[in-house]
Amino acid sequence: MDDLDDIELEIEALIAAKNIDIEHAEAILRVENGSSVSNMSSKELKRDLLLFAKSNPALFLELANDENVQLRNFGIKAAENNIIVLSQDQRDFRWPNTDRKIMTVPFDENAYSALAAFFKTDEGVDVYKSIEKKLK
Repeated sequence: MDDLDDIELEIEALIAAKNIDIEHAEAILRVENGSSVSNMSSKELKRDLLLFAKSNPALFLELANDENVQLRNFGIKAAENNIIVLSQDQRDFRWPNTDRKIMTVPFDENAYSALAAFFKTDEGVDVYKSIEKKLK
């Protein structure tokens, strides 16, 4: 019976992976592979996503359904494009041109997870929209 559950979970994960758009795929894989996904082609992203869904279907489905994964990916992309800057001590995010602080990262929290949560606040929505315009 457990084998059947495992197979069904794997099938569910593979179907979900097959139908995920490339932006979401990048966000999920960034959790597993880090910034290396920025240099991958869309075919490589799809292949790695399917392999990830096959090898760890429960984690894949959890990440696929986590809205913060996409917000974290958005924050990482903004930092990679130097739209925002994470301080050396990883304690705060700033605008690079004015050095004005965007937010302080709470103690013992992942910087990009904190940024994702910040994007859901009233002030964070404005920052998100500003970054979104600059990323386009």
